[in-house]
Amino acid sequence: MFNKILIANRGEIALRVIRACREMGIQSVAVHSTADADAMHVRMADESVCIGPAAGTDSYLSMPAIISACEITGAQAIHPGYGFLSENARFVQIVEDHGLTFIGPTAEHIRIMGDKITAKDTMKALGVPCVPGSDGGVPTLEDAKRIGAEIGYPVIIKATAGGGGRGMKVAQTAAQMEQAFMTARAEGKAAFGNDEVYIEKYLTTPRHIEIQVFGDGKGNAVHLGERDCSLQRRHQKVFEEAPGPCITPEERARIGKICSDAVAKINYIGAGTIEFLYENGEFYFIEMNTRLQVEHPVTEAIFGVDLVREQIRVAEGLPMSFTQDDLTINGHAIEVRINAERLPNFSPCPGKITAFHAPGGLGVRMDSALYTGYSIPPYYDSLIGKLIVHGRDRNEALARLQRALSELIVDGIDTTVPLFHHLLQEPDIHSGQYNIHWLEHWLEQKFG
Repeated sequence: MFNKILIANRGEIALRVIRACREMGIQSVAVHSTADADAMHVRMADESVCIGPAAGTDSYLSMPAIISACEITGAQAIHPGYGFLSENARFVQIVEDHGLTFIGPTAEHIRIMGDKITAKDTMKALGVPCVPGSDGGVPTLEDAKRIGAEIGYPVIIKATAGGGGRGMKVAQTAAQMEQAFMTARAEGKAAFGNDEVYIEKYLTTPRHIEIQVFGDGKGNAVHLGERDCSLQRRHQKVFEEAPGPCITPEERARIGKICSDAVAKINYIGAGTIEFLYENGEFYFIEMNTRLQVEHPVTEAIFGVDLVREQIRVAEGLPMSFTQDDLTINGHAIEVRINAERLPNFSPCPGKITAFHAPGGLGVRMDSALYTGYSIPPYYDSLIGKLIVHGRDRNEALARLQRALSELIVDGIDTTVPLFHHLLQEPDIHSGQYNIHWLEHWLEQKFG
């Protein structure tokens, strides 16, 4: 059993892991940059180690610094949270080479799923439905035009090593293919050092549905239903809910079994999320995230499980504490991501928090590392909190979200809280009638 775990992350996700460790009787080690010396995760952990200057490349992304922090403190395992090094196969290998345990999937699985083409080929072989498209990388413009003609426009060109919306361009017609193809390659090269791209059919009004899976690394796996993450801006999720308002129990059971069977076949260990575009009753695989998701709390709420605790358990070699038959959906949960950003342009807004009050009451959870007097540094992601609500049904969850948002106080900076006040006035949100393009169209109409 682990007696000490190092959390290679910061902010609310570091706090989330520290809390799980404390409940399990495991000591926690926080790492931090010089800019995060006064951060809440540093205050909450049993120990802390400064691993470098403010820039993430010199601290939270510094593999030698993190390994050294483990050696200094005697930590036996590393929980990566999400972002930073959580899906870096080389880091996982280095962790294992130093006799430490990485709380997450194997380096091989991270490597396979980190390459979009390899991931798609692997999922196809495992029986997971995929979007029609190229059978691999598309090396030339002539190849791109041929594939576009074969599968039909519109198509989307994606960087093989892409993520977060970078290296993705849509060609609505054959005439737009050249510019989209060249731009996607250039963005992929600039952002990821890899200009390889692939092409898929572009679905016009899909929803973004993701399936939470969990494996023990020994051929056993379960699914924990789906999350609907369709409300997005520039491919970044802002509002997530579970279960999906458009998914039937039969569809859930079908796609869930496909996903759990797939990860069981490859002996996947830990938490993973298989993401799909969903349109006209069909699921199309787009990628797999080999880590804990930002939106994992909505799944925890409706199933009553602690996914971080479970990650730690299976990393120790213990069996999962539940089977598929144990997992029953209870009610509805919604999460909104609160960023330190100024509307309507969503420009970053770091600064000092002059007042902070988290909402409370039945069915309300606030995951945040904020406190009054804290200065949000300008060096990292703008996410400063996640407000999660749980109700007996979707209507109750929406009402609870509205009430909780009215209680939330974050003074001293601008945040995206007003966005959610506006959204909760929209009939489409209350009816659940939205797709991945809905929010961007709404923002354009609302703010121009």
